[in-house]
Amino acid sequence: MSRLSAAVPPWLAHALRAQRGPVPWSAVVRGALAAGPLLLGAVLSGRTSVGVVAALGAMLAGINDRPGSRRAAVRRLGVPALAGAGGLLVGSYAGQHVGAVTLTLLLTVLGLLAGAVSAVGPVASGAGTQLLVAAAIGAGMPLPEPGWQRALFFVGGAGWLLVLRLALPTPGAIAGDYRFDGERDAVGGVYDAVAALLEAVGGPDAPGRRVALTAALDHAQDALGGPRLRPYASSAAERRLHAQYAAALPLAEAATALAWAGEAVPARAVEGPRRLAVAVRTSTHTGPLPAPARSAPALRALDDALLHAADTFDRGGDDSALHTRRRTATSLARTVLGSAGREYGLRVALCFGAGVAVAQALHHARWYGSHAHWYWLPATAVFLVKPDLGPLASRVICRAAGTVLGAVLFAGFAALLPRPAGLVALVALCGALIPVATRHFAAQTAVVTVLVLSLVMVGGEPGASWSRIGETLLACAIVLLVGHLPALGQRGGGVRARLTHAAEAAHVYLAHVLGDGTTDDRAGRWTLRREAYRALAEARASIDLAAAELPALARHAEGTDEVAATLERLVDTTTACAVQLDDNGRLTPEHTERITALLDELAEGRERAGLVVKEGQALPVPLAG
Repeated sequence: MSRLSAAVPPWLAHALRAQRGPVPWSAVVRGALAAGPLLLGAVLSGRTSVGVVAALGAMLAGINDRPGSRRAAVRRLGVPALAGAGGLLVGSYAGQHVGAVTLTLLLTVLGLLAGAVSAVGPVASGAGTQLLVAAAIGAGMPLPEPGWQRALFFVGGAGWLLVLRLALPTPGAIAGDYRFDGERDAVGGVYDAVAALLEAVGGPDAPGRRVALTAALDHAQDALGGPRLRPYASSAAERRLHAQYAAALPLAEAATALAWAGEAVPARAVEGPRRLAVAVRTSTHTGPLPAPARSAPALRALDDALLHAADTFDRGGDDSALHTRRRTATSLARTVLGSAGREYGLRVALCFGAGVAVAQALHHARWYGSHAHWYWLPATAVFLVKPDLGPLASRVICRAAGTVLGAVLFAGFAALLPRPAGLVALVALCGALIPVATRHFAAQTAVVTVLVLSLVMVGGEPGASWSRIGETLLACAIVLLVGHLPALGQRGGGVRARLTHAAEAAHVYLAHVLGDGTTDDRAGRWTLRREAYRALAEARASIDLAAAELPALARHAEGTDEVAATLERLVDTTTACAVQLDDNGRLTPEHTERITALLDELAEGRERAGLVVKEGQALPVPLAG
């Protein structure tokens, strides 16, 4: 794949790239037990339409079912499901009581709102997507139930998958309380990532291992920080996991400082974090940990962190803080109304609105014959305009290919399988395949296409396969056109917004380290460090995505990757400064010179990339100790 990526343009290479990893068997089992059994129960009870709606809710929830903790799954699955129910409610009543023009305008405004809110984060993006897809389905799928019942059954279908997620143990979870197996695996992954970084110190793999450590810490924070009835960890097992996560933060800080210094560490220094990772996953004591030499400030910090972690693991700890700060309503509103929210909101509104308008025109022109299911076109446009699923060209290629493949497969299955039993079994099979198919957008599209066509046929509409291909190609054309319109807000606004946020987080972190609170407020410092690295990871992901766009779009993000690389080196250097100041309270000339040079490089890079520096945001320049 690396040779292929070098031989083809980035936008095409991305379309051919698929994620790798072990099969998520627990998610496969949940998928098999979700939509299919719901549909079967409805068919047997004579309420097929109810089963169709519930299975749709379970299917959309299954697309959001990702590895992680049960607590995090409540938000990841629940919030989009509630948004989808709201969209289904609005779409159902609007489709029944307003004309085509009013319906198009209403859904366009809904697209503007959902697109802007999607800029807040992954969960908000999933909620915005389900809101619009369900609104289109509610307006375009004729069902006998009133809108409020449709919404209730939709939530019930998604809720059934969530119940399965919370109740079923993860395969291989044999230690401790199985309710926290996702949390244990996430915290253990942090210690493994620390060990991997220490192992790579002084070598070419160190920068990549530091990025992997950031990803592991982000995942652990998300796994531990899901919604709870109480504002604190309520069980002993959960408090222990929180304390073990907190004990990993000074280890991560010391490992980052060692990577910054670039001098290889003894092999015995790697053994300690690996034993801690095993202890987390098996809920056992660590035993004696090999101590590294205390010949340098970062090595002394690593030794101190290992001793603290060993004490936390053996005696338990009371540090249950996750070192995160809750986002305020003001910051959320700023994100929604900022350049990223405005740009994405406009594009979603135009794509979704144009999809509804074209679908309505074709519907009233009898393109669909006697069938009133026109929702496929705008629903497809919603998925295509969603940047979380890859660059624009990649999304279009994969969606078109996946729909054609899915329609052809379904046509074959429909000709061979008995009805409705065979179609119900096909729905269950597709539900089981969704967690695996999410590794590639084309595969996911193919599986979802087969599943939805099966539901539609069970609901009473025959022969929808080939019309879906035409509608998908129309949606692809609409999104390609709107995606390349030149004047919809600031192009590359999402990239620049995330990079500006990362620069602000780096500024706050550096100012804290160089201020008076370095040693007195380590918990606050770790919170700021986590925010800086998380913001950098989000900015880097957005930049990499933009680089794989077609040249007409990719050029709007030129220069941002250099700024992100400078920011990463600046935050790494700030971490090294914090460890140095903890050790003796003085910075070396090397630290001072590196910070000064990086600040100058950052100012030049931000100017070349067109990033605005807010007044009063000049970063402090330290004095040598």
